[in-house]
Amino acid sequence: MNVHTSSNDRKVPPHLIYLAIGFPPAAKSCAYRMRETANQFRQLGWDVTVVTIAAESWERDSGLDVTLLEQVDPEIRVVELPLAREDLETDIRKFSEERALRPVKWLSNLRKRETKIFPEPVFGSWRAALEQAVLDIHEQHPADLLLASCVPYVNLAAAWKLYEIHRVPYAVDFRDGWSIDVVNGGEAFAADSEAGVWERRILDHCLSLWVVNDPIADHYRQRYPHVADRVHVVRNGYDKDSVPSIKPRQPDPEAGLTFGYLGTVNYSTRQLQVVLDAWREAREREPLLRNARFDIRGHIGAGANREANGLTELIRAAEADGVSFGGPVRKAEVPEVYAGWDALVLILIGGRYVTSGKVYEYMATGLPIVSVHEVDHDASRVLAGHPLWTGACGLDELQLVDSFRRAARMVLEATEAERAGVRAHADPFTRESLMRTGVRQLADRALAARHDLPGDGVALDGIKSDHGGGVLA
Repeated sequence: MNVHTSSNDRKVPPHLIYLAIGFPPAAKSCAYRMRETANQFRQLGWDVTVVTIAAESWERDSGLDVTLLEQVDPEIRVVELPLAREDLETDIRKFSEERALRPVKWLSNLRKRETKIFPEPVFGSWRAALEQAVLDIHEQHPADLLLASCVPYVNLAAAWKLYEIHRVPYAVDFRDGWSIDVVNGGEAFAADSEAGVWERRILDHCLSLWVVNDPIADHYRQRYPHVADRVHVVRNGYDKDSVPSIKPRQPDPEAGLTFGYLGTVNYSTRQLQVVLDAWREAREREPLLRNARFDIRGHIGAGANREANGLTELIRAAEADGVSFGGPVRKAEVPEVYAGWDALVLILIGGRYVTSGKVYEYMATGLPIVSVHEVDHDASRVLAGHPLWTGACGLDELQLVDSFRRAARMVLEATEAERAGVRAHADPFTRESLMRTGVRQLADRALAARHDLPGDGVALDGIKSDHGGGVLA
C-alpha cells in the first residue's frame, strides 16, 4: 500500500481526484476505462474521489447501465455534479421563447456562450462548476494527484485551477487527443488558437499524458518535443468477464449463421449502407449465408435522437435481409451475446489514429472477424497476425462481399487450435493488466512529484502564456 507522511507525521493514504465524466453507471464506452483506472488506484491503497455528473443527466444523454456499478470498488467516493447538456432537454415546458420559436438560432447562441467560457462547444459552460468542485474536494481532503480524463476537455480548466492555486500535480488521459482530428486525420486546431494555448499550457506542466495508441502518441511527441518523455500509450484493452468462457456454439448453416456487431453505432449512414449492401450481396452469392442473420447491438444516438435517426431507418429497411437491431447490451449480458454469435463485424470510424476498445474484446472471443474500416487503421495493427480476420478493405463493397463469404467459411473450418491462438494473441490486452501498469507508473511519479513539478518557462499567473501569446481567462 502507498502511504505518505502528513505534516503531523501521521501515515495517510494518498488521495486522487479523478475527473471522470462518463463514470459508471453512464452507458458510455469510456466507463470501462474509467472504472478500471479508479479501481487500480484503490488497489494501490489510494483514496479515490471521482467527479462526474448526475445519473439523471446520463438518462437524457446516452442512457444508464447500472450493472457497470457492480465492479466499482465500494471505497471509491463518487461526487455527482448537477450538470447536464442543455441542448438535450426534451421537456418543452422548460424551453425559452427563443428555443421554442427559433431553435436553430438558439442552438447557435448556446454554442457561442459555451465556447466563450472555455474553447469547447457543448461543455464549455461547465467550467466554473468543475473548478469549484475540485477546490472544495481538496479543501475537505487534500489531493496528491488530479487525473483528468477527456472528453470533455473543460476538465483541463479544473486541473489547471487546482494546480494554479494549490500546486496539486495533475495528469491527463486524452484517450484520443485534443489537437488531433482522430477521425479525419490532421490538426484539429492551430497552436496559436485559444484551444492551442490551453493545450500547450496544460501539457507543459502535466506529470503524464496518456493516449490510447502509438500514432496519437507520435502526434503529441512531435507537437510538443519537450514533453515527449511524459507521453505514454495506455491502451484500452478488454475486460475478461466480457468474453464467453464456453466453447463457441456449433455452427449450423441450415438454421442460419449469425454475424454480430456490438458497440456504439456512431458511424455514418453511408458506411452502414455499404455494409448492408455488401451483406445483402454476400447472402445471395454464398450458400453458407443463405439463412444468415446480422444482429446489431449497442447505443444509437443520444437524447431525443436515441434510436430515432437515419441509422435505425437503414437497419429497419434491411430486415428482409436478416438484419435486426436488438438495442443496447448491459455489461453483465455481454458474454451471453457473444456466445450466441458465429462471427463478428467490426465497424469503425476514422483511420490510423483510432483503435476502439472493441477490437480487443472481439479478438478475445476467438470468433472470425470482418473488418469495416480504413486499411490504415490502428485496429489493423492490433489484428495483424489474427488467423480468423478477413483483413481491412475500407468501404470497397465488392471486397466486403468477399470478406463476409470468407468469414462464413472460417466459421465452419476454424480449428480449436486457431481459436486458442487468437485468444492467446489477445491475452496481453486485458484492461486490468494494461491499466495496472499505467496506474502504477503514474502513482509513483505523483508521490515523487511534490518537489519535482515540471516547468518549462510558462507563466503561472493564470492569465498569459509565454507560448503563442494567447490569453487564458
